[in-house]
Amino acid sequence: MNTVCLIGRPNTGKSSLFNRLIKQKKAIILDESGITRDRIFGEATYKNRTFRLIDTGGIDLSKENFNDRIKIQAEIAIDSSDVIIFVVDGLTDLTENDKSIASILKKSNKKVIVAVNKIDNKNRIDNIYMFYELGFNIVLPVSAEHKLGIDELLEEVTKDFNENATLPKSDVLKFTFIGRPNTGKSSLTNALLGEERVIVSSEAGTTRDAVDTKFNYEGNPYIVVDTAGLRKKGKVTEAVEKYSLARTLDSIEASDVCVLVINAEEGIIEHDKHIAGYAIDAGKCLVIAVNKWDTVNNEETAMKKWKQLIASEFQFAPYAKVVYLSAKTKKRIHTLMPAIISSYENANREIKTSVLNDVISDAQLLHPAPSYKGRRLKIYFVSQTGIMPPKFTFNVNNKGLVHFSYERYLENTLRDNFDLEGTPIVIQFKNKNE
Repeated sequence: MNTVCLIGRPNTGKSSLFNRLIKQKKAIILDESGITRDRIFGEATYKNRTFRLIDTGGIDLSKENFNDRIKIQAEIAIDSSDVIIFVVDGLTDLTENDKSIASILKKSNKKVIVAVNKIDNKNRIDNIYMFYELGFNIVLPVSAEHKLGIDELLEEVTKDFNENATLPKSDVLKFTFIGRPNTGKSSLTNALLGEERVIVSSEAGTTRDAVDTKFNYEGNPYIVVDTAGLRKKGKVTEAVEKYSLARTLDSIEASDVCVLVINAEEGIIEHDKHIAGYAIDAGKCLVIAVNKWDTVNNEETAMKKWKQLIASEFQFAPYAKVVYLSAKTKKRIHTLMPAIISSYENANREIKTSVLNDVISDAQLLHPAPSYKGRRLKIYFVSQTGIMPPKFTFNVNNKGLVHFSYERYLENTLRDNFDLEGTPIVIQFKNKNE
């Protein structure tokens, strides 16, 4: 998938433009400069061309404090992008800050489109000409707020993109260890590899970057990714930790399976659940690895307690596979790879349409949908329309009659009848004549 990023000084309307392009309100907009500090990701589509869009914090080269960290985020976005939209304010004169940012963008050798924002009437159209001074060939007037010039901008952005472009599918299963600092992610990596490939220290935060390593398991190749421990946002202060967070999120996006590593000595804390949310939001398979199992007394009782705890704390991901192991002593380490491989296979599972419809027909007879104002949801046909994660499309009489409890019932029915453990699934409803 192609990647596009929005760059510019504070308060030029980057977040408004971001929201307009992805067609949802994801970026926070306030009439105050510097609100967006981290990169925000979304997807936009124009004429069957879908691309990843990155919103970045406003760069003010005259200020210090957190601005250094914003610059790092922007540099990462620039490096990973195919096209850069340089957003400037069409209601103000060209600034030294604009010129400095232009200088940075010229060094990137990427395609740069200057979007002169806030041009919402014909009287302001001449304002765009001063921005040619920035040295870029493509300068377009837009108004994010009033949806003016958006199609022209998208046409220019996507004209070299392929329709329905996707990342080439690798035959090698790639899984990523994620979790808080000092839960044993690097030790687990080394335990799998059988060597000290990754630096391990009792000091939290030793790993600052995502480290990809190829290895073989039972004659087949795999890629394991060790990532930096994710701290609470309030504790993410150093610029290098901002970079680490960005790389970890990129690794999650690029992986097939995420392994959330939890410290058995410390138990489950709220931030563990927050980190699991990154994997769930990305639609990835999830395995929960309770590490440091060698420190547990009375294993049978402890495992019973942990199963109840995980079921209670991770109600939002009841499908996750759970393993209990010790990277230090390699106790139960043999349970990890089968859980990862099984989750991946389930995410790629394709179910015959006839079998699927038989199961759902029986489910409707057993438990019909509740009526609403004298009307009842009817499911005419269901088919699997995707994998990784599995996606199921239900053709119904009126999708407005779908109650969340009945949708949950249908998901549970699918999981009870087909092995989908370890993977999220997507259910969508479509009116019969759509």
